Parts: sequence; structure tokens; C-alpha cells
Amino acid sequence: MTTEVMLPSTSASPTARQVWTRARGIALAVVLLLAAAVVIAVIRSDTRHGELDPRSVDPQGSRALAELLADRGVSTRVVTTLDGARAAAAPDTTLLVALPDLLTPRQQIRLHSATAHSGGRTVLIAPGGSSVEKLAPGVTADPATSLDSTLPPDCRLPAARRAGTADTGGTRYTTTRLGADECYRSERLATLLRIPETSGDGDTVVLGAPDILFNDRLDKEGNASLALQLLGSRPHLVWYLPSLSDNSAADTGDQKGFFDLLPSGWRWGTLQLFVAAALAAFWRARRLGPLVPEKLPVAIRASETVEGRARLYRKANARDRAAAALRSTTRTRLAPLVGVPVAQAHAPEALLPALSAHLHGDGQALQPLLFGPPPGDDAALIALADQLDALEREVRRP
Repeated sequence: MTTEVMLPSTSASPTARQVWTRARGIALAVVLLLAAAVVIAVIRSDTRHGELDPRSVDPQGSRALAELLADRGVSTRVVTTLDGARAAAAPDTTLLVALPDLLTPRQQIRLHSATAHSGGRTVLIAPGGSSVEKLAPGVTADPATSLDSTLPPDCRLPAARRAGTADTGGTRYTTTRLGADECYRSERLATLLRIPETSGDGDTVVLGAPDILFNDRLDKEGNASLALQLLGSRPHLVWYLPSLSDNSAADTGDQKGFFDLLPSGWRWGTLQLFVAAALAAFWRARRLGPLVPEKLPVAIRASETVEGRARLYRKANARDRAAAALRSTTRTRLAPLVGVPVAQAHAPEALLPALSAHLHGDGQALQPLLFGPPPGDDAALIALADQLDALEREVRRP
């Protein structure tokens, strides 16, 4: 009957508690990072759900405005394709483009060609620099946004004068078009432009911020009055919500690539992940420069050191290194006993003749034992250790 001997844990075989102690910092950082990502995703999904959708009752939806327009006899219809928006352009229709920056340049050009001489009204909600140049030629967006969100009308446009102060502060615009109404100025730049067509009764309205359309902002300042006048001048309102599933871009060879479909902040997010990974690597490798020797706080028994090194040798299957260490140590201890300097303990021509004279034997017979090849297996390594011990005892014998 054999009994299994349980060896004590050493540095070569850490316990589960030791593993947890070493890894808990990284684990905690990963959990916090995932939790922060989930919280940010939830917050962003809540705030952007139904944004500028006339069917949505969320704070940033526009259902309240659609209901007020319906009470005044204005019908509201939602379209999500470019073809639907182009077909809706007519003298008795107001076309509202909710998110013009989502359109590709080719889509923006096609939309403008359909609305330029339609005789109706086109309302662009906060278009960026590249978008507004194609949807409303002659208009330029200023890179700096307005510092104030609530602004006075400061123009002669009847709708703006009747509405009074409104939350139009956002993107600011300049125009070279003659006859344009520039309203709600912020530092001399307009946040609302009305550009009449060169022929006919149609016009284009460029609005710097969508706040006056939101459910939770409609009852503030003159937002409701301004929104109703801008969108209720004609009996029909077509609310264009650009969609990524719109195939009109594919028909014209202007497909978006994979990176175009990612949110605009993905580059910053990726950079933050790289910075976090670099900081984590620096934290784990924070020992800089050469190692500094210091006294251990406790004494470690020699047997534990030997056992630990032996376990490392065995784990690496390094019998050659183990045998070399055993032979080197034995030669170092034998040399003074037979009158050989320690500096020459590893020279066969110096050590072997001295051992032969001390033992009254053939020194060449000790050549394989002290300077031979590494053992081929663990049994041969154990036999080598026993033979070296026996040789040392024999030399030390009086």
C-alpha cells in the first residue's frame, strides 16, 4: 500500500489564494472598465432613443410638435429613404431633413437637386460644414458653435419676431446669398438662416440646433411658436429621417465602408483602450532599472531554496543544468581537500591527478563522474548525485 505524500506549496506551485492575490488588481480594473462601458452605453441609448422622431414621446422626440401641427391642419408623414424624400418635394410641402450629416455627399447632391426649384420649403436641422455646402450652396458653417443656447431673434423675419427668444444656439452660419434672413445671431453669426429660391415661393431654412423640436424643450421660451411657424407654413410636412438601411446610396455607387458605419467617437474609444493597456503594462512592470539587493525580512532555509530550484529544473526538464550544478559544487568542495586551489577546481588536468594521489587510484576513472556528459533520464541523474556524494565522503574519510 502506497501513501501519497503532499508536498508543501512553493513559489513554483502557487496556491489559488496566491494567484487571486496577484490577479485581483487586474480583475478589478477589468470589471470596472466593463461596468463603465455598460453604464455609458445605457445612458447614451436612453438619451438618443427616438431623437427627432415625430412618433416618439421621449424627451428628445418630437411627438408633441407633430400633435400641435395636426391641430392646425398640417399633416405629418415620416419617410426614411432618399427616394421618398425627393418624391415629396412639392410647393405645398415642407420637407424637414432631421439628420443631414448622415447622408452621403452623393445623396446630399441628389436631395438638393430635387428641392432647389420645388417651390416648397426645406428645413435642414444642424447640418455640418460639408453637408450645408451641398444642401444649401452659398452657406458656410462656422467651426465654433454658439456659446449661448437661448438667443433673441435680431432680424426682420416675421416668424422669428413673433416667436421672440428661442433655443437656436448651436452651429453658426454665414451666407453669400442675397435676400437671406439671418436670425438669432451669436457673435454676429446667425444660427437660423432663411434662404429664398431665386425663382418661385420656395425657400430653405437652416437651423443651427434641434432643441426647438424636442418634446422637453417645446414649452420653453418661444420654441413652440418658432417651430410651428417654420414647419406649418404649408399643409403637408414630410419628416425625413435618414436611415443606414436606405439602398439609394448603393444604387449610385456611393456605398459606405465598415468604418463609416461606426459611431464617430470610435477612434477616441480605441485610443483610450490603448492608453489603458499601456498604463496597465507599466503598472505591472513598474520595477525600473537593475535589481537592488536587499536583506530578506525572514530567513529562508537552505532546503527550501534547494527544493524550489529543483522543482524549476524538473519543470523545465533541465537535467543537464542540474547535473552541471551538482558536479560544479562537488568539484568546488573537493579541490581544497586535495590541495588544489578553488580557481583550478574545474580544470581536469589539475583536479584529477590530485584526487588520484589522495585516493591511491586511477584519476582517469573519475573523469566521467566529475566531467562527463549529462544524464539521459531522471534515474541516471539520481545515480549521479549518489555517486558524487559517495566520492565526497570517501575523500573526507581520515
